[in-house]
Amino acid sequence: MSTAPSPTKDEAPKAEPAPTVSPGPWASLRPLVLRLHFYAGVLVAPFLLVAAVTGFLYAGAFQAEKLVYAHEMTVAEVGDTKLPVSEQVSAARKAHPEGTVSAVRPSPAADATTRVLLSGVKGVDPDHTLAVFVDPYTAKVRGALEQYGSTGALPLRTWIDEFHRDLHLGDTGRLYSEFAASWLWVIAAGGLALWFSRRRALRKVRGTSGRRRTLGLHGTVGVWTAAGFLFLSATGLTWSTYAGANIDELRTSLGQATPSVSATAGGDHAGHGAAASAGGGEHGVGLDKVLSAARAEGLTDPVEIVPPADADSAYVVRQVQRSWPEKQDSVAVDPATGEVTDVLRFADYPLLAKLTRWGIDLHTGILFGLVNQIALMALALALVLLIVWGYRMWWQRGRGSSFGRPIPRGAWQQVPPQILVPCVAGIAVLGYFVPLLGIPLAAFVVADVLYGEIAHRRARASAG
Repeated sequence: MSTAPSPTKDEAPKAEPAPTVSPGPWASLRPLVLRLHFYAGVLVAPFLLVAAVTGFLYAGAFQAEKLVYAHEMTVAEVGDTKLPVSEQVSAARKAHPEGTVSAVRPSPAADATTRVLLSGVKGVDPDHTLAVFVDPYTAKVRGALEQYGSTGALPLRTWIDEFHRDLHLGDTGRLYSEFAASWLWVIAAGGLALWFSRRRALRKVRGTSGRRRTLGLHGTVGVWTAAGFLFLSATGLTWSTYAGANIDELRTSLGQATPSVSATAGGDHAGHGAAASAGGGEHGVGLDKVLSAARAEGLTDPVEIVPPADADSAYVVRQVQRSWPEKQDSVAVDPATGEVTDVLRFADYPLLAKLTRWGIDLHTGILFGLVNQIALMALALALVLLIVWGYRMWWQRGRGSSFGRPIPRGAWQQVPPQILVPCVAGIAVLGYFVPLLGIPLAAFVVADVLYGEIAHRRARASAG
C-alpha cells in the first residue's frame, strides 16, 4: 500500500484552488431591475402623485356626497306608503318637462328619494343626465342635479372622478391615468424584488439615519402596500383607452365578455303598445306593472327601469347595487303585455366578467363601502409618501448638494443571453397589449443607447 510523500519542513502544503461559483440569475438581473426602478420612479412619479392625490379625494367623495346632497337624496319625513312610480315620474315631468326620461331609480330605502333621469336636457353634458329627486311619499320634487355613470355620481363626485381619470382634458387627458396605471405595477414589482434581495440587516429602520433610514421607510411601506398597488394597476387598466380595449378584445375572444339582457320585445306583440307619453317614460303597460314583473323575478332594490328605446324594444329592469353582495340581475319586460321576455342572472356571468365587475367596484371604493374607501385612502397616502421618500433618496445620493447620480448604464450587458432574450420577448408581448408601457420603455432604451454612444465618442475624442 503506497502513500503520498509528506511535505518536508520547508515545503508548505499547496492550497487547492477555490471552486468557481457562477452568479445566479438574480445577481445579473438586479442591476437592470434597479436601473429600471430608479428611472421609472423618477419619471413616472409625477403622474402617480396626481393619481394618488385625486384617488384619495375620490375615495372620500362618497361620504362627502351624502352630506352635500342630503336634501336631494333623502326625504323630509318617512311616510307609511310609497306612491306608485308613475305618479312620482309625472311629478318630476311636471317640474322638469325638458328632455326625455332615460331611466327611473325607484326609492331604494325608506328614507331615500326616487331619481328620475332625464336625457337630452339643454345645458347638461350629453354624457350625463339630469336627476330629478322625488319624495316617494308625497311626490314633491326635492331638487335636480346632474348625474354621471352607472354609480349615480352627483356633481361633486363627478368632478373629482373626471379629474382623477382625465384631468378634465377629455380623451387626451385619459392618457395620463393609463400611463400611471401601466407603470405602477412595474415600479411596485421591481421595488418588491429589490427589497427582498437585500440582506435582512440592511432592511432595518430603527437606529439608522440619513439615506439608509429613508430607504428603510421607503422599502417597508412599499412591501406592505405592493399588493394593493398591483391590484390598482391591473384593475385601472381594464377600462383604460388602449390597454382596456385590448383586454376587452381578449375577453371577447375567450367568450368571457360581459353579457347583457336582450331588450327586444317578444313575439307578435313587438311594435304594439309601446308608444311613449311625451317622453314621460310610460310605455304600454306602464312603469308600475313592469316593476311588479321584475319583483316577481326576484329583483330587489336598488333597481333601475329603462324605458323601451323604440317600438320594437322592451323595458329593461336591472339591479344596480355594486356593494357586497353585488346585485346585478336584469330582466326585459314586454311593454304590451307586461310579461318577462328575458332574464339574466349575475350568477351566470362568465368568470372573467365577474372578476372584472368585482375588480372595478373594489378599485372605485364601492364593493365594501366605507371600509373599502378607507383602504383606498390609505393606499393613496402610502403612494404619496413613497414618492416623497423616493425623491429624497435621490437627493441624499448627492449628499444634499444636488440631485444624486443616476444608476450606471450598461446593466443589460451583464444579463446572460439565455435570460435576456426571453425577458425581451416577454416585454415586447406585454408592451403590445399595454402600449403606454411598451412605447415609453422602447423610447427610453433608444435614447439611452444613443446617449451612451455619444458619450463614448466624446470620451474617445478627448482621449485622442
